[in-house]
Amino acid sequence: MLNIALFGPPGAGKGTQSALLIEKYKLAYISTGDLLRQEIAEGSDLGNKAKDIIDRGQLVSDELIVQLIEKRIIMSSDMNGILFDGFPRTLVQAYILEGLLLKLNTGLACMLSLEVPREELVTRLLERGKSSGRSDDTAEVIEYRLEEYENKTKPVAEFYKFRDKYIPIKGVGLIPEVFQRLTESIDKTLQNVWFNLVLTGAPGSGKGTQGRLLAKKYNLYYISTGSLLRREIKAGSDIGEKVKGFMESGELVSDEIVIQLIEQEIKQNNTARGFIFKGFPRTIVQAYILDGLLRRQDSSVSYCIELNASTLESIKRLSARAKTPSARAYDMNTDVIIHRLEEYQEKTLLVADFYNKQHKFASIDAVGGEDNVFGRLCTKVEEAMRMLR
Repeated sequence: MLNIALFGPPGAGKGTQSALLIEKYKLAYISTGDLLRQEIAEGSDLGNKAKDIIDRGQLVSDELIVQLIEKRIIMSSDMNGILFDGFPRTLVQAYILEGLLLKLNTGLACMLSLEVPREELVTRLLERGKSSGRSDDTAEVIEYRLEEYENKTKPVAEFYKFRDKYIPIKGVGLIPEVFQRLTESIDKTLQNVWFNLVLTGAPGSGKGTQGRLLAKKYNLYYISTGSLLRREIKAGSDIGEKVKGFMESGELVSDEIVIQLIEQEIKQNNTARGFIFKGFPRTIVQAYILDGLLRRQDSSVSYCIELNASTLESIKRLSARAKTPSARAYDMNTDVIIHRLEEYQEKTLLVADFYNKQHKFASIDAVGGEDNVFGRLCTKVEEAMRMLR
């Protein structure tokens, strides 16, 4: 998801630019003020609680605000991302947003701050006050609001500067000029966001062949757990000695070993545009592990594609591979092949469901010529990239 926080003092033009950004990037819009007014108008439980607090002249608590935001994010799962307008406004809210997005398996791509000189802000707000009739667009209130902004939101800027997500944008000029500066910064940010693809499918479905082709076309780094393990076996390492028996019998290697190898591979290739994971995750536990590994790199799984081939087709392919130089030890034994297919049905199909519930999953027909299957894959990958970027 493309999640952006639009930052800036009163009068910086956040409302105007928000509308343009929402349209261009197909984002859901979250303004805490709008959310409160909507809930109150609808007479919801949250709205009634907020109204009671506001009527008593008190500020709505962060606890209530976060419930409103979480509800809105969940309702916006079919959008490309979220544009936060006026949130977070305090350091506490910055931590709240970080935790909330992490809980929802996403994160903030950047905070865009509209920078406008104080004199210009005062002029804009006074002009707005002449036509808007807003009680907060008077000289005295304007000065107070600007002072409040400086005092409370400076730590928020520092919070995102420390995380390299704070981008100052010159907010003076014609509306299209400011909008262009914003979109250029967003597009540049998106170029640095990893695209991480999980390629799943039964043994013999063509994951290895197609994964390498995809990696080459989209400049992604290909990680095959099987290849990593075979490399260790060939090198005669301690890990190789431990896993050799598991590999030959078609059993799953322990998560502890696989994690160690994958994490090392990610760290050594962290300048890539993203990763293709083949053969991992194979279980729900491994899906959570991969989330954890990528979170440490401030990233996440972007999409999962299943190569769908029938059991009979998989058996035919694996039996044929057994007669080639690319044969695996487990290709030689029909019982082992059947065991691996049963393992896939029992454990790995749950992984597909895991990503499907996150709206990050597609299944394509893996039967046909290599080029035909690759074409179907590319179509899905590009759709997923557009969703992300």
